[in-house]
Amino acid sequence: RGISSDQRPKRPLTAYLRFVVDNRPAFREKNPEASNLELIKKLAGAWKELPASQKQVYEEARKTDWKRYGEQMAAYKAQLTPAQALALKEERRKQLAKRRSIRAKRELNLLGKPKRARSGFNIFLSENFQESEGISPVARLKKLFDTWQKLSASQKQPYLQLAEDDKVRYENEMKSWEAKMIELGREDLVRSRKQRLKKKPAETAKQAKTAKASSGGNKAKLKKSEE
Repeated sequence: RGISSDQRPKRPLTAYLRFVVDNRPAFREKNPEASNLELIKKLAGAWKELPASQKQVYEEARKTDWKRYGEQMAAYKAQLTPAQALALKEERRKQLAKRRSIRAKRELNLLGKPKRARSGFNIFLSENFQESEGISPVARLKKLFDTWQKLSASQKQPYLQLAEDDKVRYENEMKSWEAKMIELGREDLVRSRKQRLKKKPAETAKQAKTAKASSGGNKAKLKKSEE
């Protein structure tokens, strides 16, 4: 309490990032029409061609700041109680996990991973969300959820059918995508066989019930035959 990870000393910039910060304004002035990505590419190229002696200036600045950072971190940690240190460690862990998740999602988007199949309710929501104008998004969502709950089975059926079709689309696209990932050596992104065959509990229970009924019928036929 009273201590936040925002108060934690900031890690020093790398030599390359120092170069970018120092030179970005000048590069922007010379290339006003360039996009941010194009500007970064130009800066990266300039850094690559920079003489070693000039790079060393940025490296020395990094070393000086790194030494200062170590002293600041020692002072920062010294003021923490064990409970605060533990709380900040947990906060840091969550922040890193969130960053990893964002990076992973960004990578999957770049690799063209298919979008997950939508549920019947999600399809209903996308088709009707804009109709409730003048209502806050949360209130609009609640209103549509209540409407969905009140729909009869026959009214829900078109949306549920579209959802089933979307599942087929998703599975077909995922098979092609996973085959491509294997070719690229990214087996880590391919679902396990257990995940691919995973079924909803309701579906499994329904199949078990059907199998049991079928088994009971077969037993009755067999008994009758024996008689």
